[in-house]
Amino acid sequence: MPFLLILIVIILILVFTNVRVIGQSHQAIIERLGKYHATWDAGLHLKVPFVDRVARIVSLKEQVMDFPPQPVITKDNVTMQIDSVVFCKVFDARLYTYGVENPIVGLQNLAATTLRNIIGEMELDQTLTSRDAINSRLERVLDDATDPWGLKVTRVEIKNINPPEEVEQTMLKQMKAERDRRQTVLEAQAHQEAVVSRAEGDKRAKILAAEAERDAQIALAEGRSRSIELVYEAEARGLQKLNAAGITEPVLKLKGIEALKDVSDGRATKIYMPSDLSNIITNLGVAGEALGIGDNTAIDTSPKPEKPLENDPCIDADTGFGGREAAAATAHINRDISRS
Repeated sequence: MPFLLILIVIILILVFTNVRVIGQSHQAIIERLGKYHATWDAGLHLKVPFVDRVARIVSLKEQVMDFPPQPVITKDNVTMQIDSVVFCKVFDARLYTYGVENPIVGLQNLAATTLRNIIGEMELDQTLTSRDAINSRLERVLDDATDPWGLKVTRVEIKNINPPEEVEQTMLKQMKAERDRRQTVLEAQAHQEAVVSRAEGDKRAKILAAEAERDAQIALAEGRSRSIELVYEAEARGLQKLNAAGITEPVLKLKGIEALKDVSDGRATKIYMPSDLSNIITNLGVAGEALGIGDNTAIDTSPKPEKPLENDPCIDADTGFGGREAAAATAHINRDISRS
């Protein structure tokens, strides 16, 4: 009875010690008598006592490998420190276990040597501005090289690039000079745009002023033209009405006298009388008296004797001014008068 109890206890111990539970995102490498036997996935598994052995439990999660800075030399002989970060995960636990002795150390060394080769083909300025190209090339090389190790390199990033201190000082001076140049260029462009805008504004203002002046002159000319047109139209309508009313010649003569009266209101310096004014006044008669034009007394139309011309007092006989020609002309005129 005690022997049976001991046997049961031993069997239970063996069972419990050979039952294994594999967690999620993990795999177990099982060796039987020192040789690879199987790969256990997540779940409950039972191994053969004293025959099977769990050689390694591998995590299938993506891992982040932050490697220390590596000294590299650029194409223009500048030594600087580059810190890189590699993202990878195990896609085959068997290759990861038996492919390389220490996969992480091997990946670190491979990343350092590959980075030196890539940076050695670039100059300093190109290295600082080509991080994406460096990351892509480094990722491709590492992924191809780690396939036999059961590793998948998903991403590579250049974390830091630390050039020497003297190079940093030179870069700072260069950056400051470049910023000063950009500032000067921007100020010049701003001044140019301001001058151009001001000139365009002045030009536009002058154009608008000229257009306004032109429109005003056109409107004024149109107004004058319209006023003249209206005046002539009114005169034409007046003449048409006069013609339609049948105006006689005496009435027209009376209108002429009225116009002459308005002209002779005292403000004019000279008045030119028509040659037939006396006939017009005689024909009008009473109208002339009403207007106060002409003399109402009887006019003596009988002929009067004419006196002979005497010697011109303006001629000096003593001095002989005028001469014989003046005296002869005077005598000839007197004879003509006596004959008549």
